[in-house]
Amino acid sequence: MQQLLSGISLLILLIQVPAVFILLSRLLKGPFRQAPIQPQSPTPELLGTVSVVVPTLNEVERISPLLAGLSRASYEVREIIIVDSNSQDGTRDLVKSTIEKDPRFRLMTDDPLPSDWVGRPWALHNGFLHTSPTSEWFLGMDADTQPHPGLVAGLIKSAAALDYDLISLSPQFILKYPGESLLQPALLMTLLYRFDPAGVNTQAPERVMANGQCFLCRRTVLESVNGYTSAKGSFCDDVTLARQIAASGFKVGFLDGAKVLKVRMYESAVETWKEWGRSLDLKDASSRAQIWGDLWLLVSVQGLPLIIVILCLFLSPLPPSPSPPLILLSLNLFLVLIRFLMLFAIAPSYDFTQAKGGWLFWLSPIADPLAVLRIFLSTFRTPRQWRGREYG
Repeated sequence: MQQLLSGISLLILLIQVPAVFILLSRLLKGPFRQAPIQPQSPTPELLGTVSVVVPTLNEVERISPLLAGLSRASYEVREIIIVDSNSQDGTRDLVKSTIEKDPRFRLMTDDPLPSDWVGRPWALHNGFLHTSPTSEWFLGMDADTQPHPGLVAGLIKSAAALDYDLISLSPQFILKYPGESLLQPALLMTLLYRFDPAGVNTQAPERVMANGQCFLCRRTVLESVNGYTSAKGSFCDDVTLARQIAASGFKVGFLDGAKVLKVRMYESAVETWKEWGRSLDLKDASSRAQIWGDLWLLVSVQGLPLIIVILCLFLSPLPPSPSPPLILLSLNLFLVLIRFLMLFAIAPSYDFTQAKGGWLFWLSPIADPLAVLRIFLSTFRTPRQWRGREYG
């Protein structure tokens, strides 16, 4: 029996150890990353430099904070184009009432969705084609975001200071209910383990990360890649497009935006599991080898550690001397410790002011096996329904 346990432990160690070194190589970059973007006031040279485009489809319940936030933006914002896909819930009326107060807002309806496009990149592409050619920057934003008034100026000044052609931000997530306080951080961790921390300049285009909730790109750069056409069939169009732009030789940045941008993505743990889980695999932006490599990494350093620790401590006696089972237990205790310490690192990325059961955030590592399972399930399934649209 001991020989069998030793053999199994050795096999698992061979799988886990290389993944641990990859994880540590990424996490150790954290202390050297760019500082979070700060809200800033505009200066005269920024006058009219940004066109904002927001895609909408039945967003009346959550778009008000975005409209209010963009209205408070100053003269750096030339125009705000709401591209609506025939909403039936009052979204259009809400936007029209905003237009009466702020003439920078415009409402348009995108053309019928072609069969080879996904709805979100199609709406953004249509909006981009209708932006002013005199704007230097294109800013795509989602209806569920809540921008600080100093967001846009902070983005442009950061892009200029760091010489970026494209910047997207990781937001501060608003938590409300116990289930999502447990599940959402575990799903977020699947991204943090697979990619460099926000604020680290990733050199390889295929490892670039992006977030379409706040996506600032030079207009000339977006023109050079023909808008969103390279991401037209992608359910993670933000990452697909960012990697295309990086592969074209432009500088792409993914920065910490927790101080300038909040987001309320989904209204329950069930919705978070269903909707966010379907795009977190990033399969539309990745090669097959990269997908399998990321799955191996997640299983090794996030999915297995807690399970292995429990099995080792409660189901099998460990020999006192150094042995593969004991080494396996030590390694996975180390990984569990890292995971709990990561909670302190990501806590600023969450707004707990409205959270019921927010203390469950500190227990979110117990949901890690579920989060990794969700990535597996999503990786091998093509979405058939997304944001109210049906896809063949």
